[in-house]
Amino acid sequence: MKFKLISCEIFFREMEFLLEQSPHAIDVEFLQKGLHDIPTEEMLKRLQAQVDKASEQDYDAILLGYGLCNNGLVGLRARGVQLILPRAHDCITLFFGSRKKYQAYFDANLGTYFLTTGWIERDEVAEELKELSIPNQLGMDMTYEQLVEKYGEDNAEFLKEELCDRGKNYSQITFIEMGVEPDDRFEKIAREEAASKQWNYEKVAGDLTLIRCLLNGNWNPEDFLVVPPGAKISADHTEQIVTINTDT
Repeated sequence: MKFKLISCEIFFREMEFLLEQSPHAIDVEFLQKGLHDIPTEEMLKRLQAQVDKASEQDYDAILLGYGLCNNGLVGLRARGVQLILPRAHDCITLFFGSRKKYQAYFDANLGTYFLTTGWIERDEVAEELKELSIPNQLGMDMTYEQLVEKYGEDNAEFLKEELCDRGKNYSQITFIEMGVEPDDRFEKIAREEAASKQWNYEKVAGDLTLIRCLLNGNWNPEDFLVVPPGAKISADHTEQIVTINTDT
């Protein structure tokens, strides 16, 4: 079969490793990680454009290397080709290999910030996406001096504490090792970042099962949503996470 893969670039190493093992012919389009930080309607518009373009070609399915991603995929419509989406809130589920494994780790390690090789390696974001990003629009990327200049000293103190301290809800960094790392330099970066913040650090083994099933066409309904032509993706506030919306 012939597939089109549209994926966030943080999966680049994992996807490239598994693409060689897939029995199918798969054309690949990697999109910038920075899409996660722009408004959801803008992310949807860009993904829909890629889906529409791929739908003009002779593919059996369009595979999405994404989770629901802050509802950035809600409303994404299949055109003439079915869409395949993992049942996942975000990419961390795919790195853990299952929703249950991710949920179990999350419940036992509250306040954890996850890192992988892809998250570290693909940290640079195009200027255009930076300008559109929600943190940029809210002033979360501004220095204290810039906040004072724009909002005044009293407001700057509040904004710096409430908006700009992105790490205030975290106390641990967990590096997910996927077995595709070129060496240990990315783990060292994660470990050093945890030390600099005085957070706990842990390394865990990831699992390629979900990504492998996506690429190999093993789309069991428990782990994947198959969106037929004409339907679109909708959020489902149950363990299913995503469902099909057939509204026109």
